Amino acid sequence: MNPVLVALDLPTAEEAVRLAERLAPHVGGFKVGLELLMGPGPATVAAIRRLGKPVFVDAKLADIPNTVEAAARQLGALGARWVSVHASGGADMMKAAVAGLEEGARGNETGILAVTVLTSLDGANLASVGIAGTVGKQTARLARLAASAGAEGVVCSVRELGDVGQVAPALLRVTPGIRPTGSSPDDQARVATPTEAVKRGANLLVIGRPITRAKDPVAAARMIKEELAISEELGL
Repeated sequence: MNPVLVALDLPTAEEAVRLAERLAPHVGGFKVGLELLMGPGPATVAAIRRLGKPVFVDAKLADIPNTVEAAARQLGALGARWVSVHASGGADMMKAAVAGLEEGARGNETGILAVTVLTSLDGANLASVGIAGTVGKQTARLARLAASAGAEGVVCSVRELGDVGQVAPALLRVTPGIRPTGSSPDDQARVATPTEAVKRGANLLVIGRPITRAKDPVAAARMIKEELAISEELGL
């Protein structure tokens, strides 16, 4: 499977679906994030899912277990393949999300992805909110918790892929902050190229602006796909 999930961070459902239609032959799936969820709404998930590609709903749920379970159930009914929750919400909350998503999906394959440490944060940011230790240690701690709660995978930066692999090797590893060579890091503090991320153990790559804001999004997606294929062929 092509590991690229395109982050459709666009203001309208029409723009998102139109771009997804163009990109579908060249990517592995799509990510629907807060901009679409809070604008045109969750029905956008179903519209994009009709294109036949898996949809990662990056809702970053974090609330009491009952509320999270209900929200995950709704997203599962709309066709979400994956839904993100904040691992810092605790094991009970993640277990509730797993149960809700499975119920809403009615037998379709689903999984919860636990967000560990946002790629916009570094050690100083963690310290400022009272979290001691390095980003790697916090990621490992939350990954272990996510595995115990039945999450399918975690969301982490490329720098923490090894930390996840050490404590929870069975978890799917989803990596945002991917920037092809020459791209701006934008507001991401911990970034990597697609090839570097896969080499370090990423299973899925979330790529947004380098594709969606490119002059030719299709060409940008094809270039990334070709880069990954060449790297795999050469064993890089």
